[in-house]
Amino acid sequence: MSHSRLFQRNRALGYVSNHVPVVTRYIQRRKENLIVTCTGRSFHTYGYSHLTLLSVSPAHEDDITCLAADTFHIYTASGNNIYAWRRGNELKHTYKGHSCQVHLMLPFGPHLISVDEEGHLKIWDVKTEEVAAETRFSNSTFMISALMHPVTYINKILLGSEQGTMQLWNIKMMKMIYTFDGWRCKINIIEQAPAPDVVAVGLIDGRIILHNLKVNESVFELVQDWGLVTAISFRTDGDNHIMATGTTQGHIVLWNLDKRRIESQILNAHYGSVTGIKCLPQEPLLVSSSPDNTLKVWIFDLADGAGRLLKVREGHAEPPTTIRFYGDDGHNILSISGDSSLRIFSTQTETFNKSLGRASYNRKASKKKGRIVEDPLIMPPMTEIFAERTRDKEWDNIAATHHGLGVVTTWSYDKLKMGKHKLLPEKFKFNMNITATTVTITQCGNFVIIGYNNGHVERFNIQSGLHRSSYGNEKGAHDGSVKGVTADALNTVVISAGRDATVKFWTFKPLRAIDKEPKTVIKVEESVEWLRSHKENSLMAVALQNFSIVLIDIDTRKIVRKFEGHTGRLTDASFSPDSRWLVSASMDRSIRVWDIPSSQLIDIFQVPDACTSLTFSPTGEFLASTHVCNLGIYLWSNRTLYSHVSLKAVKDTDQIPLISLPNSSKDKSQNANEEESIVIDDDEVKDVDSEDYVSPDQLNSKLITMSALATSRWLNLLNIDIVKRRNKPREPLKTPAAAPFFLPTISGLQPQFDFSDVQTENANSKLVRHPEFKITTPFGKLLEKSIESDEFSDLVEKLKSMGPSDIDKVVQELAFDMMSMVPFMLQFMKMLKFMLKSKKDFELAQAYLSLFLKYHGTVIASEKELADFLGEFQKSQLKSWKVLREKIFYNLSVVQHLKRT
Repeated sequence: MSHSRLFQRNRALGYVSNHVPVVTRYIQRRKENLIVTCTGRSFHTYGYSHLTLLSVSPAHEDDITCLAADTFHIYTASGNNIYAWRRGNELKHTYKGHSCQVHLMLPFGPHLISVDEEGHLKIWDVKTEEVAAETRFSNSTFMISALMHPVTYINKILLGSEQGTMQLWNIKMMKMIYTFDGWRCKINIIEQAPAPDVVAVGLIDGRIILHNLKVNESVFELVQDWGLVTAISFRTDGDNHIMATGTTQGHIVLWNLDKRRIESQILNAHYGSVTGIKCLPQEPLLVSSSPDNTLKVWIFDLADGAGRLLKVREGHAEPPTTIRFYGDDGHNILSISGDSSLRIFSTQTETFNKSLGRASYNRKASKKKGRIVEDPLIMPPMTEIFAERTRDKEWDNIAATHHGLGVVTTWSYDKLKMGKHKLLPEKFKFNMNITATTVTITQCGNFVIIGYNNGHVERFNIQSGLHRSSYGNEKGAHDGSVKGVTADALNTVVISAGRDATVKFWTFKPLRAIDKEPKTVIKVEESVEWLRSHKENSLMAVALQNFSIVLIDIDTRKIVRKFEGHTGRLTDASFSPDSRWLVSASMDRSIRVWDIPSSQLIDIFQVPDACTSLTFSPTGEFLASTHVCNLGIYLWSNRTLYSHVSLKAVKDTDQIPLISLPNSSKDKSQNANEEESIVIDDDEVKDVDSEDYVSPDQLNSKLITMSALATSRWLNLLNIDIVKRRNKPREPLKTPAAAPFFLPTISGLQPQFDFSDVQTENANSKLVRHPEFKITTPFGKLLEKSIESDEFSDLVEKLKSMGPSDIDKVVQELAFDMMSMVPFMLQFMKMLKFMLKSKKDFELAQAYLSLFLKYHGTVIASEKELADFLGEFQKSQLKSWKVLREKIFYNLSVVQHLKRT
């Protein structure tokens, strides 16, 4: 299932690469190198020029285990199948036949060679998708761990094994040609050297062997101090005989092959292992990827030939823990994770993603070249952030708490870096047990309010970093840890919530001794987990340890709502921009949407991994979420913006849908465009929820119901003659020069044929018409029918379907025939009385009545039958008006009372 009632899967942000090595390919038509990385079940294609994301593949059924590419295709192995893709997202071929997971692939001219974990080697014909040849190796004697094609060796491939030996095979004859004894150590990678017959063999013990295949001799041997060789690549630009190798510690080592020693090193190139390295052909560029979710391009233009970082695409190395939308446009998301970094992700394009860096005890010292990743200057991961945009151009506007630290760091969104202040009261400087548990910034952008695990609440000036005031007495504001703090929009009160199951309201500027005491204390059922507020209204959501959420009105200082239903620890919640919904997440893997005005649950769905944080876009377009063990940020589209959604309450018996997390790309079921999504959604809604609520014509028989017709259909009925004169053309209509096609027509809103000149068989008939023969209009026929049936519904529907001009004409035609004039007028008045008694279409009845009296008031006064009925009609009119007047006056009184309070 791709959506719930309110939210549709959109896409995932923040994925760049994983442990699968990066692949490069040159596109002659584009004159550009393309870089392909794996992100789990999809792969991304980047253009080297600006490192822009060109395409994202559709999601595979299983995770991608390896990548390969040639001039025409990108090959992916997922599960037991292999797929060939064109243009990064168009599936061209599927190769099925392996009985287990494929872990090695090699494009080889018109063929593709693949090896699975059981030792099956298959050679596929790329076009026909058939197996051209196959063989099987015994893993106990030769477990294939590396695969490559030596240049100039026609129809030959070289296989490396975990046993340390190598074999050279002729794939055309499917015959082994030669066996290399090897080095009694697992071969991790084999790469072709620029020199013919020479290959570089990387071993897991850190040795790199340059071996000549032709004479079966090792040219020389290098030892990498960092251990396991994860990747090898050679520079091919100019006369630079440089070999690059990757390490598990994240370093890239550059070897001078002429001098047979290290030329230079790129320390801390990645936070994780360097699993992929590719030197771009004939260019001084190196592309590297890592499981730390980064893709980097290095250029060798320094004086000593060393490399420097040229371009980078990166995401979080560890799963995000807290996310918040920044600004009012909904384009940027602030995110923190266990890697101690603060990042900005754009919902528009990945080129706008930015990093504010990693939290450091000494920001300047940590930037010095040569620092290792485990530098003691790196601070513990951030646990909570709060951003305020009001003064972001002038000083720091983001505050963050850290795991196990009492220090709160400040950050600048405008300067994209960590701020200079580390906020900690003087009284806590020598207390190592103090931890900042929650933080907020006032809407003016001047103050930071911090809650601590010892119950204290402190306020700082974020511009200067100076301490301004404390709340509560010497023991603190709460008996226990403070779990949430916030302030109102006018800086009059500070609200704090703690483990002592209380929510307290404090004077913002405690100048007197009495201000040290809370102004209001609200006791809740259980200890507080966290607090979330909406800055544009006075509502505040407080999560409790019993898995319930209470809403508190800051103005009245009372609990106004309580939501129960979660069965696990509450992780986060967010208000919708209009404050009508509260979206909450829990460790029970459910996400629930609560309707605040009705206090009802209107949507619920489950996800495969529990949601750790969520935030609603300020524009209401997206809901963003993070999940356990997932590096990405997931966007969910708000379906109410582009389709009709029934907001009825969820029943206890309703089945909770399980929805998979969004992918990096959108498929056909994920809003390819608005028109398509509307059609798809309507069909799905009919299948999933066939009991959609349909509003009745009249909600309550005691109320007066208006019609749903546009005011232009009835408002100007009394002045229709004035409207006609105003719209009359200044010059008479000119008949067209050419004769009309086939049949002449009469001008009007609805085209009608003119049969005035048509000669019929009885045109010259001399039959005499009987004097009692009546000329009845179509509306008059309906009036005649109502005399017998006393049913006026058809008459009302007929009038509602007419335009103002037609209604004016119909009312005037009531006096067209003198013989039927009185009965027709009487029936018309009975129809109006029927409308008033049914309490429907009140304004239409008044409009029709005014037009009827305008044209036929004199006739009614002269005809006794009509005049007598008019008296009865007046009673119904007054009765309906009294009901409407009472309801209007009652509502006005309630509104005035609410304004005064």
